[in-house]
Amino acid sequence: MSTEPALMSLTAVAAAIAGKKLSSREVTHAVLQRIAQWQPRLNAYMAIESEPALAAADEADAALAKGNSRGVLHGVPMAHKDMYYEAGKVATCGSLIRRDFVPKTTSTALLRLKDAGSIRLGSLQMVEFAYGPTGHNVHYGAVHNPWNLDHITGGSSSGSGSAVAARLTFAALGSDTGGSIRMPAHFCGVTGLKTTIGRVSRAGAMPLSQSLDTVGPLAQTVEDCALLLGLMAGADPEDLTTSTLPVPDYVAAAKGSLKGIKIGVPNAFYVDDLDPEVARVLDETVATLKEEGAEIVNVELPDQRQLSAASQLVLAAEAAAFHKRWLIERPQDYGAQVLMRLQNGLTIPAVSYLEAMRWRGPALAAHNAAVSGVDAVIAPSAPVPAPTIAESDVGNSPNAEAVIQRLTRFTRPVNYLGLPSLSIPSGFTKSSLPVGMQLIGRSFEEATLIRIGAAFQRATDFHAQVPKPS
Repeated sequence: MSTEPALMSLTAVAAAIAGKKLSSREVTHAVLQRIAQWQPRLNAYMAIESEPALAAADEADAALAKGNSRGVLHGVPMAHKDMYYEAGKVATCGSLIRRDFVPKTTSTALLRLKDAGSIRLGSLQMVEFAYGPTGHNVHYGAVHNPWNLDHITGGSSSGSGSAVAARLTFAALGSDTGGSIRMPAHFCGVTGLKTTIGRVSRAGAMPLSQSLDTVGPLAQTVEDCALLLGLMAGADPEDLTTSTLPVPDYVAAAKGSLKGIKIGVPNAFYVDDLDPEVARVLDETVATLKEEGAEIVNVELPDQRQLSAASQLVLAAEAAAFHKRWLIERPQDYGAQVLMRLQNGLTIPAVSYLEAMRWRGPALAAHNAAVSGVDAVIAPSAPVPAPTIAESDVGNSPNAEAVIQRLTRFTRPVNYLGLPSLSIPSGFTKSSLPVGMQLIGRSFEEATLIRIGAAFQRATDFHAQVPKPS
């Protein structure tokens, strides 16, 4: 484990500050130094708030000196995707339309992290209105992958994936509607947790698709994600779609072994048409899990192509409904690809949308029956490593939707079913690009995924690798 403050995990640095081995100012200064070094190459930050962050760090240190701790994240600096509203701070949502938008309220997820003592470093870049899987943004520029600057980060939580990978923040909130946490986690070599629909409040987070949006963290380790999920999860009167189920002890779950765990490997779809290096990493990951005590079995899942198509239809219709007024009044202020996708959503018949929504219950029941004998299913987070920024910069060309569908093929079915999924760094290609695997669980069983993912990270060090400046 690194002792350089900026390279420490969230859990480790929080403990070091709490134990007065490091001051919040030391930690914040170290991270700001890395931001200054990396930001010109990566474009991961939307706004950097150096002076306010250092002032907040000094306040945190003064409070701790008097014995006043605000919580487990006391004095830990973080930045989040620029779609989480904080009262008085601009939230661009990666768009031209909202470049001057200043919310009057703070999102529940952010508020709960602030209440635990975290301090704000600034805000992170994202795809325009969170509607794209690559990380391109015509208004603010593409975010670059710290492992190879010519390659994409994945989207839409592009800044979150890039900044966590380069250690420019200890963790970051992302959002996952069609894979927007898991793809940056996969392409950037970090851990990303897509939560069950209703597990974490969406109040004060920019909406894209009301029935698919989820809030979740990207961080170095599964243990870090467990800590953040425990702080954010739970019912919220500001979001009546949140579950009232009890919040488990996710940090305790991260200490569990794989003994007695059964993991399913799909016999189709998630293993079809894989890049050879992704296929290799899948085999190696399964072998490691088996060595650590998990039982591996094959599972036959219902037709995932139908789930993916239904997910895309629901997303397109709901996103278009949210954007309808701006599409009429300000179409020129959208990037070409986002405009095309939103306009396509306006053409979806109500009957098709309602059929897709009505099928979700039976589809989830069929999935649950197929996986009844396993604790989780393992699959690649995406079928390929990160493509280059140039080759995936397809704008609104005729093949744009095909490129998008290929990248999101393995994430969309999970969103449609509302299930949790944990993407973990699992290896590298020969050209040193990260590869991630996702563990897909049952509804509200994030703790099981955390148990498996943390055990895998105790046996490997892929999550601990840090990209070097080029």
